[in-house]
Amino acid sequence: MRHDNPIHGEVILAEHLRAEYPNGVYVETFENRRREKALHAILTQLGADRSGLLSDNEKRQARIILYGHSWGGSAMVQLARELDKRGIPVRLTVQVDSVRRFGADDSMIPPNVARAVNFYQPNGMIHGRKEIRAADPAKTQILGNFRFDYKEHPIHCVEYPWYDRAFAKTHTEIECDPAVWSRVEELIRQQIAPPAAK
Repeated sequence: MRHDNPIHGEVILAEHLRAEYPNGVYVETFENRRREKALHAILTQLGADRSGLLSDNEKRQARIILYGHSWGGSAMVQLARELDKRGIPVRLTVQVDSVRRFGADDSMIPPNVARAVNFYQPNGMIHGRKEIRAADPAKTQILGNFRFDYKEHPIHCVEYPWYDRAFAKTHTEIECDPAVWSRVEELIRQQIAPPAAK
């Protein structure tokens, strides 16, 4: 998926957050294969010097929230690990039907993440991980592994390409389910300050 495709739940959520928090909150979306670009953007926002280094104070002030769907969920966990290696905390990670990328374990949440949550559906050829766990339960709170089932209550994703609806039906349904993204948005809003009065 393209990082700016307006039919995708991830992009719609980013647009909502940008509109609600025009100042003081940086919101960006990246394709799953652009993890290095995402890391660079985070480091830049935190005030890293040209070599990518941050002071201890800059690290402590980080208020990072990461979310992703499918391979994007897996890439997001890998990004959290890269931030962990640099000593940078993450407030929240949200995985939506996270699909493991080759050679990457998206089930184990690194200890720099304060809270993590997983939304998944179990059906179809492509389906998300059923459970995430904390590498260090004393440092990371797993908010839940929430199962959605679209067999009895399908979601009609009419704006998505026919091949997504045909070959990855339930994986696409969770991505276009407004109830899922409403819960994701609520969790994110709980981690950031209320928007400034208009």
